[in-house]
Amino acid sequence: MLQDYSKKFNDLNEKMKELGIEIPDTMKGFSDLHHASIADGALSSKTKELIALGIAITVRCEGCIACHVHDSLQAGAKSEEIMETIGVAVLMGGGPSVVYGCEAMDALKQFGILEENEATF
Repeated sequence: MLQDYSKKFNDLNEKMKELGIEIPDTMKGFSDLHHASIADGALSSKTKELIALGIAITVRCEGCIACHVHDSLQAGAKSEEIMETIGVAVLMGGGPSVVYGCEAMDALKQFGILEENEATF
């Protein structure tokens, strides 16, 4: 289970840029959908990112977990909120969600360490 989630996040962003060159209309549509779906509304962006993380865990998407842990933190989520999101995902997804919940927990720890290190510079 030893993944480098910062690397996974950055690599995935680079690959999505490449994909955007190959299929620009599709990726622009996806980007527009993402921004519209995550924007503050009746639910905050933070809440929407946590929902996306819970779904990412239940559908077992490691890249999605990396992105939505990162983006949840960027939207202001606290570690406790992410851990509770993992708990709800386990409720909805059973045993496989426990495994991918552990992945999300590792990502949270890694992004947390990165944020701590950036704050000291």
